[in-house]
Amino acid sequence: MRIEGEPRSLIHINTLLVRADSPEEAHQKAWALGQQEEHSYENTDGRRVTGVFRGLGEMNVIHDELEHGAELIYRERVGLSEEQICALVKPKAQLGVFAPREPAVGPNYMPKSVMDELRKGGLHESEV
Repeated sequence: MRIEGEPRSLIHINTLLVRADSPEEAHQKAWALGQQEEHSYENTDGRRVTGVFRGLGEMNVIHDELEHGAELIYRERVGLSEEQICALVKPKAQLGVFAPREPAVGPNYMPKSVMDELRKGGLHESEV
């Protein structure tokens, strides 16, 4: 994302599910989804925010049906030490789903239009 007057980069890395019958079809659909994220709007500071799709970083095949226990991603590593193996495992509190929501400290990319709607609903910026 590019934010007018902001020198820092802001990168969103999104993982999406794509239904396709071939790798080529999957690539085309994934590329189209990425391009749909290219947009521009005014943030709550009155600055122009522009979403720029840069490309695909990874594509994998899901062989199982999407149901409980389905394998989504498989990675293999060989020759890891016991220390390296232990570093791959995190305590429950460190798993992303349990991470506390913290206020954003990066550039402001909140669309003004969205914040206006949230205000109408009774929320204040500090609550978002």
